[in-house]
Amino acid sequence: MIAREIQLTSQIAGVPGRDHFTVVQTEIDGEVLVRTDDLGLAATYLELMRADCHLPIPAWQPGRRIGVMALGTVLRSDSRDLREGDLVQSMTGWATHSAGPATSYIKLDRDAYPDPSYHLGQGPTAYYGMAEVAKVGRGDVVFVSGAAGGVGSLAGQIARNLGASKVIGSAGSQAKVDYLVQELGLDAAFDYHQDPVAALKELAPEGITVFFDTVGGPLYEAALEVAAPGARFALCGSLSTQLGAAAQRFPEPDQAVAAAKEVELLPFSCHHTPDQIAAWHTHFRAWLDQDSFVFPHTVVEAGIDAVPDTFLSLLHGAYRGNVSVRLT
Repeated sequence: MIAREIQLTSQIAGVPGRDHFTVVQTEIDGEVLVRTDDLGLAATYLELMRADCHLPIPAWQPGRRIGVMALGTVLRSDSRDLREGDLVQSMTGWATHSAGPATSYIKLDRDAYPDPSYHLGQGPTAYYGMAEVAKVGRGDVVFVSGAAGGVGSLAGQIARNLGASKVIGSAGSQAKVDYLVQELGLDAAFDYHQDPVAALKELAPEGITVFFDTVGGPLYEAALEVAAPGARFALCGSLSTQLGAAAQRFPEPDQAVAAAKEVELLPFSCHHTPDQIAAWHTHFRAWLDQDSFVFPHTVVEAGIDAVPDTFLSLLHGAYRGNVSVRLT
């Protein structure tokens, strides 16, 4: 069968553009043939497109299909484990169809969530960072940067469900600030374009005990200034410095100031084990059933040729929450 797929034209050194992606046709065959229905997108993928990728997984190479999480429907199967019509998850990437051994696909329950896109959320990163790395519990005052993004919009709600006494978020516009408080249930939020130190001192005069950082830069510095002694900083990303050389994208945190305030710096990876993924889905389903959680997501309906443009729009902050593409 002929599939259409997106390949990386060249690895990205500076600002990503449409010319970094190429649409090609390729012939596929395997034990299982799957039609791709939904593709997950995340800002993290930009790092995997760089030659000097700093994630603990191999960078994507030019001339190869960009491989990210996908959901699809089995069209043909020579395996007893999968049948025609089954919903499956894989890492087969940006393509209209995929094929391969049955072991490369995970069968999913179509009725587990209100929409298949719920399977593509960035919950494992948010849950692992909050529950296992920062170990949020009762009485914690939590600050989440990038709280309207894919990871941050889940992390703030996870902190609340784990018993934090106050959850504060930052975002890039007043509309997103209102969204964090009115729709996601955070206790307070502020626009990071204002003075973040002043905002945090006003919203958390007692100091923050946990910082979940997806942005880095000035927000990290502000959190450090208002941190209570012994605060835990779960360092997830650096969106504010995502362009440039590796040293600029991942600036070294000010460890001297952190040490003086007895702040624990806890960087962690977005590459997760099956147990970590299972832990997220167990809590996610329970919180949804309890009506104590909202899944903030945007589903963009588009053809395969438009996937790179949707990804570039995501990098420019065009969407809220978790973003996926439903192939039309």
